Amino acid sequence: MDTNDNWDEDEDEEFEFSRNYFLAKELASSAKKSKHKLTDIDVVDEQELREAASRIQPKHEDEIALLLDSYKTIYPEWLLALRCGFGLLMYGFGSKKALIEDFASTALTEYSVVVINGYLQSINLKQAVIALAELLWDQMKTKRRISYRESPKSQQPLSSQSMEELLTFLDQAEIDDVDFFVCVVIHNIDGPGLRDSETQQYLARLAACARIRIVSTIDHINAPLFWDKNMAHTQFNWCWYHVPTFAPYKVEGMFYPLILAHGSASQTVKTATIVLLSLTRNAQSVFKVLAEHQLSHPDEGMPISDLYSVCRERFLVSSQVTLNSNLTEFKDHELVKIKKHSDGQDCLHIPLTAEALQKVVFEINQ
Repeated sequence: MDTNDNWDEDEDEEFEFSRNYFLAKELASSAKKSKHKLTDIDVVDEQELREAASRIQPKHEDEIALLLDSYKTIYPEWLLALRCGFGLLMYGFGSKKALIEDFASTALTEYSVVVINGYLQSINLKQAVIALAELLWDQMKTKRRISYRESPKSQQPLSSQSMEELLTFLDQAEIDDVDFFVCVVIHNIDGPGLRDSETQQYLARLAACARIRIVSTIDHINAPLFWDKNMAHTQFNWCWYHVPTFAPYKVEGMFYPLILAHGSASQTVKTATIVLLSLTRNAQSVFKVLAEHQLSHPDEGMPISDLYSVCRERFLVSSQVTLNSNLTEFKDHELVKIKKHSDGQDCLHIPLTAEALQKVVFEINQ
């Protein structure tokens, strides 16, 4: 008898639950919908919002300073891991850019360091690998610790070699000094310019080279999904370190548009200036040549051949290859675009207003 009563009660509860569920659905469908739209939100200017954010007073400064000092005590451990052939992967809340740069400038003074800013929207990885190969080759010649089968420059310039050839050279470089390596610092290996599978495969192969060590940071929670077991444990050979800094992502966030703000011309100028100041003096001068032409001929772009002629006259480039390398940097950072001239010729154009372009030129002349 009791069993039947319990069964009836369960059926009643289930019926009541189902009835309430369908009643709620019916009420929801008949409810009056809001007429408000996302476009109705009165968002502020991006520069204004960034300035307001920069005025926020930091908290717990003493505690954070003690935390960062505690990381400095394990610099020797990080250096030992690199010497033993491991890569360093730093994770944790807060920007780790300043921390890694401090480690490189204090603990890696005896080694060459190449920096890749993964937080940029687009990155030319091949240019970074070329720079790495040239650096390694020059140091091999300087230190006279070379044990190589054949000079890569006796075949063709490093800048004209494929990624496969460059990685082969880096992997086969043999040096007598067992403690010699070049360190590659990658800020945000999970950044937007490095997230595709092919780039991660190239980075893994780079990390597996005998004389290359990787020091990198990640911030995205799903970043480890980039790598399979072989990449993580054999090629990158990561040593994981939890190093929360609680520092704001000021530099990294500079290249991401704010959701609740309109883009502004002043912000575009600031971003372009930051990118240009990170390039060489000659690259900045090449950009200024292009800017001068655009300011004097606003309705037409500058043919690449004309740019090359002017740059050769001013001794800014020694060859077309050098100019192409600079133009690749500009295009990767969206500082320059190519458009067709009326005669069908490819011309270079800087996607900035005349006022913004004048401000950029003024900033890099300081």
